Amino acid sequence: MKTILTKVIAITVFLFWMSSTLLSQVITVTPTLPTATDQVVVTFDATLGNAALKDFAGDIYAHTGVNVDGIEQWAYVIGAWGVNTAQPKLTRSGSNPNLYTLTISPSIREFYKVPAEKKITKLCFVFRSADGSKQTSPDILYNVYEPGLSLTLSNPLKDQPIYELNSAVAIEASANNSTSLSIFIDNIQVNTTTNATISYSYPASAYGNHWIKAVASDATSTLADSVNIIVRPAVITEELPAGVKPGINYIDNTTVTLVLKDPAAKKSYAFAFGDFSDWLIKADYYMKRTSDGKYYWITLSGLDPNKEYGFQYNVDGNITIADPYSEKLLDPWSDQYIVDSTYSGLKQYPVGKTTGIVSIFKTGQQPYPWQVTNFSNPDKSKLIIYELLVRDFTHAHSYARVADSIAYFKRLGVNVIELMPINEFDGNLSWGYNPSFYFAPDKYYGPANELKRLVDVAHQNGIAVVLDLVLNHSYGQSPFLKLYFDKNTNKPTVDNPWYNVQSNFTNPDAQWGYDFNHESIETQALVDSISRFWMSEYKVDGFRFDFTKGFSNTPHTSSDPWGGQYDAARITILERMANKIWEYKSDAYVIAEHLSDNAEETVLANHGLMLWGNLNGSYLDAGMGFIPNSNFSGISYKSRGWNNPNLIGYMESHDEERSMYKNLTSGNSDGAYSVKNLKTALNRSKLTSLFLIPVPGPKMIWQFGEVGYDFSIDLNGRTGEKPIRWDYMNNADRSLLFSHYATLNKLKREYAPFSGTDFTTSFSGVIKTMRLTSGAETAVIIGNFDVKSMVTTVSFPTTGKWYEFFSQDSVTITSTDLNLTLGAGAYRMFTNTRLIQKDTYTSTPIIQADNSGVWLNVYPNPSNGSSINILAGSKVPTEAEVSVYSLSGQKLATLFTGTIIDQELIQVQNNYRAGIYIISVKTKTTTLSQKLVIF
Repeated sequence: MKTILTKVIAITVFLFWMSSTLLSQVITVTPTLPTATDQVVVTFDATLGNAALKDFAGDIYAHTGVNVDGIEQWAYVIGAWGVNTAQPKLTRSGSNPNLYTLTISPSIREFYKVPAEKKITKLCFVFRSADGSKQTSPDILYNVYEPGLSLTLSNPLKDQPIYELNSAVAIEASANNSTSLSIFIDNIQVNTTTNATISYSYPASAYGNHWIKAVASDATSTLADSVNIIVRPAVITEELPAGVKPGINYIDNTTVTLVLKDPAAKKSYAFAFGDFSDWLIKADYYMKRTSDGKYYWITLSGLDPNKEYGFQYNVDGNITIADPYSEKLLDPWSDQYIVDSTYSGLKQYPVGKTTGIVSIFKTGQQPYPWQVTNFSNPDKSKLIIYELLVRDFTHAHSYARVADSIAYFKRLGVNVIELMPINEFDGNLSWGYNPSFYFAPDKYYGPANELKRLVDVAHQNGIAVVLDLVLNHSYGQSPFLKLYFDKNTNKPTVDNPWYNVQSNFTNPDAQWGYDFNHESIETQALVDSISRFWMSEYKVDGFRFDFTKGFSNTPHTSSDPWGGQYDAARITILERMANKIWEYKSDAYVIAEHLSDNAEETVLANHGLMLWGNLNGSYLDAGMGFIPNSNFSGISYKSRGWNNPNLIGYMESHDEERSMYKNLTSGNSDGAYSVKNLKTALNRSKLTSLFLIPVPGPKMIWQFGEVGYDFSIDLNGRTGEKPIRWDYMNNADRSLLFSHYATLNKLKREYAPFSGTDFTTSFSGVIKTMRLTSGAETAVIIGNFDVKSMVTTVSFPTTGKWYEFFSQDSVTITSTDLNLTLGAGAYRMFTNTRLIQKDTYTSTPIIQADNSGVWLNVYPNPSNGSSINILAGSKVPTEAEVSVYSLSGQKLATLFTGTIIDQELIQVQNNYRAGIYIISVKTKTTTLSQKLVIF
């Protein structure tokens, strides 16, 4: 379940920019060509555009500002968003209740209080109901003209250039300060006047493209404005070429076939247009249609293999969409904020030539050189999943920097990285739960090949990668939505093959975007194609599916607001989806954020799905020292009556409050012992993690929980950006918490009782205990969750010698009951075989390789002051230098120079103070660096 950040106007102006010509029919302006010094009357027709305010009986207000100098957008806004008393109120027409006027007086410049030196280029409007429930979308922009000669061709509209044979094309143009105004069709003058306006009705009597041009002149200059229209012929019927499928099909180095699917066979025609057509609708790019009416297609040849081509589809003259299967897109609202260091050489958006999302293809692409092609997923019973949001994990918010952090994951001992949604979503700074395109990685995080490298490097280090997919809903940019969308109701049409008209949830908090119809065979086929694409093209190892309670059409009313009750139809849909995934990759992880009735989750778990197990509230209370609500028994799959350990238990995820934040702000205390003390709070996190990770079954850690991340989920708004605190590793107590997590993670993977099936738990009281057994090995874990010392009796299965792991001490017991005094927050783990506690989390070398075959390993890392091992290696003999640098870039020492092959071991005594250092290996062709933390 997700909270999608409500987009206030400061964001929507970038997300929904469109040209004034596209929306000019929603408003009319008098005078038609206003200048900054004019008084202006704006007339709004509520029945046009998205018609959200049609027949609205209440007051309507204008959120309005101007664009200045072509750069400043939505500047000099009147009032504040949603504050009606500070914003202009529209006047309703007495004769037509859907017509409203707004007078901008005494002039545009004075009304908006724009300084005289600023050039005003556009008026900007969003009209909104007084209660805020309804508003126009997208933003309405209208040109403001400079004094002197000016001209606009107001009709035909540039976004609606397609006409039927013999239809009447109304041509209208207006000019300021002209002495003559003329209309030309295909360079032949058909009308002229000395007036300020001109019109002409063109009969569209010939198929093909036609240029309509308006020309205005005064005594010294001439202006022209034009539009290309096309009178379309009948569609050619021809079957699909063999082997092609919906989307972009690469035929050879200079040829592609574009295929657009119309499953309902409701559309009449389609054009492809883009760089190859100079962004004009041309007869040469009229798409053929199959005999069943379900596919439109065109083959483009003679393409430059080294060029990226942007394109869109125009369907039925009034729908413009990107290809829904695009693997790369251009976004006119968000791309401008992508920096070159994240995505170098990004193709520029064709500003002024089109609007909306643009698809990209390139015929001469080189395949990614995968280093690992046969990765086997780690055993589900030993999974330690690390959930992260790329945006908030690295300062560069990039796939590349996550890949470069692989040594961190290896040291921590996780074996699955779960990425929050990375397929294209609306905007840049979202959590990703507002998806729009399902086959394209979001460019804000970097190029596609960097995502592939992330997966590849993870696989080199034995770590699987899981993608979070959002298939309950999508948002308004989705072509699947736009192809069948009713602008009057702002909902999918009844014949939309992929979406429901209305969500099956009446609870508004359980509705996001537009609801997929998972009972539709078209949606099921789409779901299958999405999962197969990411497994084949990016070699990902599985998926976490968001809000799977929404994957049916079963009505959920106020009696079941979150859809938790048993739903047989939903089970059938999810099992079918999982089976299709396993057909392609038999060991793929299929994870559901389901959180429903246990009877339903039991069926899904027994079928092989893994399910999220949210015990956040209980673990938070336990960590803070509040016992009544600290029972986290539900972390055990056995407590739920499941046959298989398919419960992914966690105390934090992206969706819950952070435990360290709660410890520090709301922790309990007794005398001098206070959970609000940082050191104590970190030790409490050790305690709770000891009662999380060893519990058999897969477990999940939310990013930086292993170092005690202590910023609230609500900082900067729930989904807002959060501070990135790699510097936490400089704090000795936080680094020790990391060590604690890493040690437990290693034991999870290698100590059989932690992944076995023979275990018992007692998690309800102040003293919580757990016994785990596998064969001859047994562990007994005890923890005091109170804020004061407690005396307890611990039961052991046998007498004899037992080894306490954390103190590395032993005790010989003659009775199976042992009396212990545990201080506040204290814990013990006894095993009947000795487990040596050392730098278990750093004892395995980290493989950090690039495509040249050079690698660098540094361990133990973090180092506690003992010797440091550096492995530098290469597939072939390579001259290299290994050096150590400060974070400021100062070279502190050269550790090795010479030839490396296979691996060169360099042992370094710790002569450096606590801090972060950079270990670097340089060759003639590559440089690899890795951080070293000394505490």
